[in-house]
Amino acid sequence: MMQLPQLNIDYKQLNSLALAYMGDAIYDVFIRRHLIASGKTRPHRLHSEATRFVSAKAQAATLKTLVDNGCLREQELEIIRRGRNAKSGTIPKNTDVQTYRHSTAFEALIGWLYLADERERLFEIVQMAIKSVEKEKKGGGLA
Repeated sequence: MMQLPQLNIDYKQLNSLALAYMGDAIYDVFIRRHLIASGKTRPHRLHSEATRFVSAKAQAATLKTLVDNGCLREQELEIIRRGRNAKSGTIPKNTDVQTYRHSTAFEALIGWLYLADERERLFEIVQMAIKSVEKEKKGGGLA
């Protein structure tokens, strides 16, 4: 398997918006992989299903579930606080500012875990997020 080149950046010093930028891409890849693995292959269906996971509203709800259920470690909660308080300078189009900030916090956590090379924990968080969204669709929360 091909290895990505080593990054010469200190991920601990990156601002939250840079972490969220990376986290957005990484989470999207995980969701796309999950949807294809579940047998969905038509492009329109893939896109509409992916939106259930990657929309600001879905990410904010997932973050709330993870926090409320005590699934996150103290260091992860600190990354989330930083991400939630980051000022992007842009106005969200399809959601309110609070939802947008919580979504950014979730993406910052995913980006931080990826850049910190915390793959096992990243996989755990993404799996919890997927379960949360799927249970929400069926009318429940994270078990």
